[in-house]
Amino acid sequence: MREVVMEELAVTAKDIFGVGIPDSALARAATQLIRDTESDLLFHHSARVYFWGALTGKRKGLIFDPELLYIAAMFHDIGLTAAYSESKLRFEVDGANAARDFLKGHGISEAEVERVWAAIALHTTPGIPEHMHPEIALVQVGAGMDVVGRGYEQFSEEQREAVLSAFPRGDDFKHGIIDAFYQGMKHRPETTFGTFNDDVLAFKDPHFQRLNFCSIILASPWAS
Repeated sequence: MREVVMEELAVTAKDIFGVGIPDSALARAATQLIRDTESDLLFHHSARVYFWGALTGKRKGLIFDPELLYIAAMFHDIGLTAAYSESKLRFEVDGANAARDFLKGHGISEAEVERVWAAIALHTTPGIPEHMHPEIALVQVGAGMDVVGRGYEQFSEEQREAVLSAFPRGDDFKHGIIDAFYQGMKHRPETTFGTFNDDVLAFKDPHFQRLNFCSIILASPWAS
């Protein structure tokens, strides 16, 4: 089964408008780990995040490491899986930590490890990644394109069709990804404060109570 997965991946995504999955032992190991861990929905989503990000980087003439971008894209949502069903960290941090452990186990430099860590940890934080290393910026670009269609018109119809042909969205990705987010965060609602992740809990759970920053300020122990 593992060999079949890798062969199919190599055939379907060898080259999409000049972008391909890095042909390295590190990339193959990451692919297999994520394929064995994530659902089809999350695995295909992660692969598409890589292609949207890499195609954007190519279009903009950015200098980035495709291997690091691929690893970051592959690991960026692993924190939503059942393996982290008891974690109290933000799911983004779980994914960043998992990628860090994986990369350190393969002898990758500390600087490159930290770049991947930041790319994953910050991928749901708006306004910051675009000012950092291209790999960090491009993971957020790819995730934004795939989940909410941010930058949709910047890709040609042919590019979109090619990526979706290799890694399909399925019949109802929109509701599927919302449910994946919810399943990965419902046991740690406090971690969604200050992010748009609390929108997911509010959408899925009518009893969810959002924290309010102004209320927290007013309820602080300071006298004034």
